[in-house]
Amino acid sequence: MLRALFLTLAAVGSAAAITPDPDQIIRKSVAAIQADWAQAPKFSYLERDLESKRHSPRMAKTYRVLMIDRSPYNLVTAINDEPLSTEDRAAEQRKLQKEIEKRRNESDRDRAKRIAKYDKERGHEHEMLEEMVQAFQFHLAGEAQVNGRSCWVLNAEPKPGYASSDHEGRVLKGMKGTLWIDQATNQWVRVHAEVVKPVNFYGFLAKVGPGTMFDLEQAPIADNVWMPTRFNVQVYSTALGLFNEDSTNSETYRDYQLMPQASALLQSTK
Repeated sequence: MLRALFLTLAAVGSAAAITPDPDQIIRKSVAAIQADWAQAPKFSYLERDLESKRHSPRMAKTYRVLMIDRSPYNLVTAINDEPLSTEDRAAEQRKLQKEIEKRRNESDRDRAKRIAKYDKERGHEHEMLEEMVQAFQFHLAGEAQVNGRSCWVLNAEPKPGYASSDHEGRVLKGMKGTLWIDQATNQWVRVHAEVVKPVNFYGFLAKVGPGTMFDLEQAPIADNVWMPTRFNVQVYSTALGLFNEDSTNSETYRDYQLMPQASALLQSTK
């Protein structure tokens, strides 16, 4: 009987030892994301943006994102999923060449200003990621298979009493979410977040209501590098408390290439 009790306790202790700590999973995933972000400027990719607003026709635009002297440029390739005409394609190539020449000849001050603006935007994304880690408490909900990968499933809820000095950080208090994190790489395979109580985004000007949802999906594009494949935002909001501004924005990303491989797109403009 004592032997049976000992084995039972040993089994319980072993299970507890291998039960992952959700905060540790999140910390490792944040480190993986930051490593990917460091690699992101090395890649070019195709991005398709689909926007739909109340009383407005749906509009889709596809463009090739190119890194030119440390900041991006969007080369339009299709409108509403129709390739550009020969004339429009030539016009876009001329715009690209003009931008290349502009960046080649800009002053040191203008170049520094342009790069600083891009770096500031990327830095803000890092800050929001760190804010999310501080603002939410994470609970392990189980395991799941997503796109053929074994994932930890974590639920995220705002920490009671959490206070942020940043406006966008305070927005997180009105949200909750679920993360699917790859067990082998600590990468975010899928993220779903939703607004559960009204959130003011621009003071009294715009209020985002419950039902607003955000979905992100990622996949590996190179050895140990993951990038987004889809980002979808469905917004329920009012402007000035009067006008309905409901909208859906869907972005998909594909055909990632290292910039040296995409350089033909730049060479073709010469």
